[in-house]
Amino acid sequence: MGAYTFTDESTVSVAPSRLFKALVIDFNNLVSKLIPDVESIENVEGDGGPGTIKKITFVEGGPMKYLRHKIDVIDEQNLVTKYSLIEGDVLADKAESVDYDAKLEGSANGGCTTVTVYHTKGDYVVTEEEHNVHKGRANDIVKAIEAYLLANPSAYA
Repeated sequence: MGAYTFTDESTVSVAPSRLFKALVIDFNNLVSKLIPDVESIENVEGDGGPGTIKKITFVEGGPMKYLRHKIDVIDEQNLVTKYSLIEGDVLADKAESVDYDAKLEGSANGGCTTVTVYHTKGDYVVTEEEHNVHKGRANDIVKAIEAYLLANPSAYA
């Protein structure tokens, strides 16, 4: 088993506190409305806070069927979330889990720093190209929420 770490930074054009509320606190509700590939999001264990396990089910015919995330940390004051991808067809025979540690910068036009750690099975090596595919999917969600917040300036204020 190996561990492969990638650190990524991105910028956002909305207040990080609004993005955190929309992306982290209201994830189940907002993402299922904004992302057409998502059929449903439900808490299968817990109340949404640390320890919660979320199941994200995708529409039929897409590249993935489902994912399960375990929430480790939600720190609204410091705009930090930590969670792990613990199950799903995207892991396949490649990884045991994937850990995410995201910090939104606390300024009007801040950004997000995300550290991603892939815990691989056997001798599997995660390439930067493969990571960029996964990063692109996550960025699509952030950009959809950002567009929603720009179009609805009083939402999550």
